[in-house]
Amino acid sequence: MADNATSPLAALAGILNTVGFDSIPASHVAFSGADPVLPSNLLIGTAGAATIGACGLAAADLWELRTGRRQQVGIDVRAAAIAMRSSRYTREVGGKASGGMADISGFYECRDGRWVQLHCNFPHHRDGTLKILECEGTKEAIAAALRKWDAANLENTLVAADLCCTMTRGNAEWESSAHATAVDALPLLEITKIADSDPQPLPDGDRPLSGIRALDLTRVLAGPTCGRTLAEHGADVMRISGPHLPFHKALVMDTGHGKLAAHVDLRDEAGIESLCNLIRGADIFTQGYRPGTLAKRGFSPDDLAALRPGIVYVSLCAYGREGPWRDRRGYDTLVQNATGICDEEGGGGPPRHMPVSLLDYASGYLMAFGAMTALGRRAREGGSYHVQLSLCQTAHWLKGLGRVAASENARGLPDPSAEDVSDLLMESDTPFGRLVHLAPMVQLSETAPHWARSVVPLGTHDPVWPD
Repeated sequence: MADNATSPLAALAGILNTVGFDSIPASHVAFSGADPVLPSNLLIGTAGAATIGACGLAAADLWELRTGRRQQVGIDVRAAAIAMRSSRYTREVGGKASGGMADISGFYECRDGRWVQLHCNFPHHRDGTLKILECEGTKEAIAAALRKWDAANLENTLVAADLCCTMTRGNAEWESSAHATAVDALPLLEITKIADSDPQPLPDGDRPLSGIRALDLTRVLAGPTCGRTLAEHGADVMRISGPHLPFHKALVMDTGHGKLAAHVDLRDEAGIESLCNLIRGADIFTQGYRPGTLAKRGFSPDDLAALRPGIVYVSLCAYGREGPWRDRRGYDTLVQNATGICDEEGGGGPPRHMPVSLLDYASGYLMAFGAMTALGRRAREGGSYHVQLSLCQTAHWLKGLGRVAASENARGLPDPSAEDVSDLLMESDTPFGRLVHLAPMVQLSETAPHWARSVVPLGTHDPVWPD
C-alpha cells in the first residue's frame, strides 16, 4: 500500500476514539490480509475490516459485561472487502444474483459536457424523473433528453421535485462546497446521551445480544445491514415496513437474515399505536429517514426516550444532520458521485462507481457498533442514547484513509466472482428457496456469529414481540 495509507488497526482505533470506546483496545482485534482486494485504489478492505472489527469489539465488550470473560476478535481484510458487496453474492441456489439497480439508473452526459447520475430504482422516482425529462423510459431516450440540460440545472430541478440526482464532482470541487465544510465539522458518528434513566443490566443469555430487542425501520441496504449485524450477535430484530412502500426483493434476501418482519402502516392511528407498543418492549430503534421526518409523527429521539426510558435510538441519513444538503434524498451511489469518489474511480474518463456499496455496508456496521456501544453505556451508567451518522460522513472518512499505491494498479485487478469467494459463502433454507449468501465475517472465539432465523418476506409476522 501507499505510504499515506491507513492500516486497518489505525482505522479501527480512529473509530473507537471518535466515540470514546475504551473498554477493549483496538489492538485486541487480530487483522489478517491487506488491500488491495478489489479493482479500486480506495482502501475498501481496510474500511470494511475496521467497521466490522468495531462491531466485533462492541459484541465482545457486551459479552465481557455478561460473563467477565474477554473473547478474541479477528477479521480478514479480504473477507471484509467482499462483505462490502454482499448483495452481489446473494442468490437462490442455481440462480443469479440481482443488484436491484434499474436499467435506466446510472451516468449520463449533459449538454455542458458534465455528468449526472440518475437514481430511478423505485417507481415513483422513475416516473417523476421521466415526467420532468419528458421522455420515454429508455437509456437512449434519457440520454437524448439530457443533451438539452446543463448538469447543475438538472440536479437542482430534480432535487426541488424531491427526486434523486447528483452532478458528478471532482474531489476538489466537492471539498470546497459549503456542504462538505459542514460535514467535515461532524465526527464519523456520534453517540449522545439524551435522557437519564437507571442502569439496565443485559438480560440473561448465551450470546452478546441475547434478550435484546431491536426495531429496524430502515430500507434498502445501510440500515438493514445494521439489523442483520445485531441479529448475528443474538438480538431479536424486527424489520418494520409499510405495506404500501416499494422494496427490492434481492436486498431483502441480502439483509434479512436473523430477522422477524412485520408490516406497520404509520398513515393511520392503529399503525401508530402498534409501533408504540413495539417501542415499549424494545431496546434499540433504528431509522433511516431524513432529519426530523419521524419527529413529525411523534417518534423523535426525545419522544422515544419518554415512551421507553433507556432506548437506544439510531439515526442514519444520506448527507448528515448539518449543512445545506441535510434534507436531500440520497443513496450510496449518489453520495459517491457527489463527493468526488466516482470522478476519481473513473481515472480521467467517464465517472464510475466503486465496485462495492461501501457507504451503505460500512455505515450499517457503524450503526450496529454505535448501538452496541450505547447498550454498554446503558448497562454501566443508565440513560437513553442517540446514535447519528450518514453516508456522506462515511464517504469523507473513507477518502481520508488514503489510497493504494498507484504502482499496484489496483483498478486493473480482477473482479471476484461467486466462485472466487466460495470459501466465504453459506447456504440457508428460506421461504424464498435455498439461498447462497455470505456468512458473518467477524470471528469471535466464544460466541461465533450466526443467524437463528432465516430470511423471510416483508410482512411475514404480526407486529408483536415473541415470548
